[in-house]
Amino acid sequence: MHFYNSIIETIGDTPLVKLNKVNKGIKGTILVKVEYFNPGNSMKDRMALKMIEDAEAAGILKPGGTIIEGTSGNTGMGLALGAIAKGYKCIFTLADKQSQEKIDILKAVGAEVIVCPTNVEPDDPRSYYSVASKLNRETPNSFYPNQYDNLSNALAHYETTGPEIWRDTDGKITHWAAGVGTGGSMCGTSKYLKEQNADIVSVGIDTYGSVFKKYKETGEFDEKEIYPYLTEGIGEDILPKNVDFSLIDHFVKVTDKDGAIMTRRLAREEGLFCGWSCGAAVAGALDWAKDNLKEEDVMVVILPDHGTRYLGKIYNDDWMQARGFVEEREFETAADILTHQNGHGKLTTIDKRATVSEAIQMMTSNSISQLPVTDGDHFVGSLIDSKLLAQMIGDADVQGKAVEDIMDKPFQFVPLDNTLDVLSSVISKENPAVLVRDDSNEVHIITQHDILNAMTQN
Repeated sequence: MHFYNSIIETIGDTPLVKLNKVNKGIKGTILVKVEYFNPGNSMKDRMALKMIEDAEAAGILKPGGTIIEGTSGNTGMGLALGAIAKGYKCIFTLADKQSQEKIDILKAVGAEVIVCPTNVEPDDPRSYYSVASKLNRETPNSFYPNQYDNLSNALAHYETTGPEIWRDTDGKITHWAAGVGTGGSMCGTSKYLKEQNADIVSVGIDTYGSVFKKYKETGEFDEKEIYPYLTEGIGEDILPKNVDFSLIDHFVKVTDKDGAIMTRRLAREEGLFCGWSCGAAVAGALDWAKDNLKEEDVMVVILPDHGTRYLGKIYNDDWMQARGFVEEREFETAADILTHQNGHGKLTTIDKRATVSEAIQMMTSNSISQLPVTDGDHFVGSLIDSKLLAQMIGDADVQGKAVEDIMDKPFQFVPLDNTLDVLSSVISKENPAVLVRDDSNEVHIITQHDILNAMTQN
């Protein structure tokens, strides 16, 4: 029989998956290490187990003890799984910006959860760092892992994540990218990889509101860089001991919005249902790669956790829209609409000297609600059914008049490369259509219906 003695034995050996769509136009091969295949659905399972086992070996964590930690959620989950397997209790402190899903998951695995305010200084007694430390001092037989300064964190990735990447890329990796929070995954993995090949370039992903990038580049801890941000799991307002800046060659900052949008794109375009910091890591890595990666390069980006942690945030349309995190759509163009029409948009026109009665018959027989008016090869006016009806109600003799006597101004011509958002701003109730010339100089009409149809398909 083949089985595991407990769930913690399934930690590690997560797969590398090639990106195929979100990296369009970028040279080289981009691989992501999908850490949600760990039993706790995040890479934090690795370091959580390592911190527990090292504490046991040192005699710090004793039978019947309580594990107390400040966490953004994922480390807590890893510690909880270790605690279940080994018989410990857990108390976790979280900042109030963390998703409700993370809180609920920790409670589901038996942990006590204390939520603390985000927008306070790290040494404020209300911060989740300070509350965890205080509980540790007051609770007998307790262990405070302190993932930020506990070097078992980075060591876990040095011993597992780095070797797995080196093995699975057959030593061909040239670039390593990861979000930097506690620094464990970035620096532990980077240390191992650089020992195998000193030329491997490491790229740390930071967020706006965090001190890391400026500190790396200037050596200055600038408190002016610190301000509230929403992305969970990366960036810090402190300098954790696990962050070894000598192992990080470059930093890239990513906005909350860009990280959130890339997270949704990874799910929709790559089938990777991952968390917010994953999207931030990929967005930052691709931003750096577009100007620096060569065709033969291989970049590996770590995806820390699973999308279930963010159902009420990133994957909730109302939440995204309320924060202005609306994805810029890749709109189709007028040329694309002509392709969709497939000949059905063939232009019907009427000469300005024809009668209104003839125009009505033409519109009825062709089932159209607008009609361009011509004078030879020139477009000189237009007829719109709603306006025509209003004139007929007010003037019983209008049907016998010439079209040129009652026509409106001609429909506007637009370029072939105008996108749907531009077209929709031109078209209105008063101007329900536009004209476009194709590459052979033939004129076509695009109506409100054509644009609505294209937007629905898009």
